[in-house]
Amino acid sequence: MSTAFRLLLTAASLLALALVWQAGAWWIASPLLPGPGAVLAAMEREAASGALQDNIAITLARVAASFIIAMVVGSAVGIVLGQSRQLNEMFGPWLIVLLNMPALVIIILCYVWFGLTEVAAITAVAINKIPNVAVTMREGAAALSRDLDEMARVYRLPALKTLREVTLPQLVPFFTASARSGLALTWKIVLVVELLGRSNGVGFALQTAFQLFDVATVLAYALAFTVVVQLIEIALLQPWERWANRWRR
Repeated sequence: MSTAFRLLLTAASLLALALVWQAGAWWIASPLLPGPGAVLAAMEREAASGALQDNIAITLARVAASFIIAMVVGSAVGIVLGQSRQLNEMFGPWLIVLLNMPALVIIILCYVWFGLTEVAAITAVAINKIPNVAVTMREGAAALSRDLDEMARVYRLPALKTLREVTLPQLVPFFTASARSGLALTWKIVLVVELLGRSNGVGFALQTAFQLFDVATVLAYALAFTVVVQLIEIALLQPWERWANRWRR
């Protein structure tokens, strides 16, 4: 299937979704389900005032900070646990506890402990994401090729070079999976954090629109931020994945 055909198929699918959406809006005929035109008008209004760009930029900054912290800490923890059965048996239950801890509880606790600050907001999001990354990377580290590891020992490769040339390339699929799912999860949790305790960002804008029952603005922000995150996926994650997997045949 050619790239042009895939793009055409995607465009046709999105057009069909818009048509179904518009038909539903006409059928219900209620402000509670505005059509695509009303949502685009709300988006244009927010963009003209500068609120849309400002709120998205603020939210993206929080997403980036939380995402980087979660990926670095979670990857390190996961690799260590995947390489050591004893450490995994000792600290693996901690991951299970954190995985099953409701995100809302962690957010509330961070706000109680650290106040309604940026540190609390970013910490809450990072803590919610770290266990997911750690579990994925742990499985990847546990599945590393023993043959390649033995080869590195036979050729007496330094530890740092073994990590860079042998271990990390094998973990790229797991890291990519963590990053892709992590990005989607992180920005959703950031919106909850902003809704509960911040005075700016997309979450705060959604809270304001909710109080006014402005469904068009809610959908406008949701659609705009979804597009931004999708652009990040296409412009950053996918090229990086291709680059990292260039050694595979």
